[in-house]
Amino acid sequence: MHRLPRGRPRRPHRPAAEAGQQVTAVSRHTVAVPNGVRHVVADLAEPASLKPALAGAETLFLLLSGDLHAAGANPADIIGEAAAGGVRRVGLLSTLGVVTRPFGRTCVAMRALEDMLRESGLEWVILRPGGFASNTLWWAESVRTHQVVAAPFGDVGVPITDPADIAEVTAACLLNDRHTGGVYELTGPEVITPRQQAEAIAAALGSPVRFHELTREEAKTAMTQSMPTELADDTLDILGSPSPAELRVSPGVQRALGRAPRPFADWAARNVAAFC
Repeated sequence: MHRLPRGRPRRPHRPAAEAGQQVTAVSRHTVAVPNGVRHVVADLAEPASLKPALAGAETLFLLLSGDLHAAGANPADIIGEAAAGGVRRVGLLSTLGVVTRPFGRTCVAMRALEDMLRESGLEWVILRPGGFASNTLWWAESVRTHQVVAAPFGDVGVPITDPADIAEVTAACLLNDRHTGGVYELTGPEVITPRQQAEAIAAALGSPVRFHELTREEAKTAMTQSMPTELADDTLDILGSPSPAELRVSPGVQRALGRAPRPFADWAARNVAAFC
């Protein structure tokens, strides 16, 4: 199993390695990986660079970095490299937006990638999470230095997903044939607003955290420092005005793992050190 590119907390290579699988982790730069995990430096924006990582691999977990959501990117070439390298099964981290916002610019491109994977001749599984609990790490510095969370749409919530749940669902889907051809929508167990997330971080810290509401434009300016404008706009559309489908708590984690998804408070407690 291969984990591709830029990291988020609790990566799928960890549960796969714990299950006794030989795992290769891929990133653009040298990073620390758990004992027993092989690391290869490669770049998804240059699919040919993946050949050493894909050699001998049976399964591939594909997570796109932000720049591969930008206009002109062609992540379909990665699937072509995987097929040429002998990969048998691909798990694609897509987005819930392909269903809830099918005409969003980045969602159109992701749906096309899903379709390409379905038609590739490879075994496949598609994961469609909503927002990530770990996106609140954007607030870590301001919490550490000023005890403040700054975010837009303070009282508008969605059921955000713990990356640990995504990692465990990914490992289960890639290691068990029964998930092949499955599409899993992944959310947390409850709708939670940014203001409530700040309260959960404060509870984990045991000290007050103030909430400061940003305008949409202020938030977009900050977000576009690390992601394409199209992706920032699509994300803010969801955060500011979620549809009924985006407010729905999905049974996907329960269906894949046989347990309920973790709440945000659990993520905050496990990652409190980032905010200290």
